[in-house]
Amino acid sequence: MYEERILRTLTIQSLHIKEVEFGEKFALSRLNAEGETPNYYKLSIPNTISENIAEEELISSLNIRIIKPYEHHVHIESVMDIFPISVKVLGKLGEGTSRTLTGVYGMICGCDENHVPVCAFGESSGYLDEQVMLDKAGTPSSTDYIICFDVILKKDAGFSRSGPDAAHRAIDNYCQPLRDILKMKKGADSTEQHVYNDIERVGAPKVVLVKLVSGQGAMYDTHYFPAEPSGFNGSHSIIDSTGSPIYLTPNEYRDGAIRALY
Repeated sequence: MYEERILRTLTIQSLHIKEVEFGEKFALSRLNAEGETPNYYKLSIPNTISENIAEEELISSLNIRIIKPYEHHVHIESVMDIFPISVKVLGKLGEGTSRTLTGVYGMICGCDENHVPVCAFGESSGYLDEQVMLDKAGTPSSTDYIICFDVILKKDAGFSRSGPDAAHRAIDNYCQPLRDILKMKKGADSTEQHVYNDIERVGAPKVVLVKLVSGQGAMYDTHYFPAEPSGFNGSHSIIDSTGSPIYLTPNEYRDGAIRALY
């Protein structure tokens, strides 16, 4: 047996969403009675993000749709990213406490004004249930809600990093008030809580998992170490770092250290 040392601990608390609707502002409302467990919630979201794109000159329009569970035979533009909505409560990325919503995911889809898809080597426009394999690791389940952000960039803006960056930045700013609400919840409000330890086994073989990410030319990029788990703002470009190897702990990866742009 090898001696085990806990290097860092990450606690992830989830609030499970059972309903999503449009409203005047972000709100998380408890669905079941006080004291009844597990806790389930209804999420209200504003249906406009005009203030978030006012300063984004490369965005022509940005609309929001709520895609309900089992209603996935709907048309989408090319998928740029699917992401959870999470917030750091205590500590830094990869340790401390994070809080996340389950039962709902954000999805960014995009093209430009000439209907050129925002993608690199293969576009994924079409019907959602034919383009995304649901119920797999890393994709929403059939029972999840999807908040679909339909982005239309200015002509040819998808051919450089600045166009997709503008879309991710605007949507990240839109999500931040919801993260702020999530951060103010109490641990007792969570539906589930999971604790993950980064463990060093003294004398055991060292194992490194190598993950290749996209970072080619002027447009095909991946970001890492955002300010919020699975966020965009505050993150770093793999292209700007010249593709040099980045060391991540297991808990940093688990906590959303990598953001795919498309």
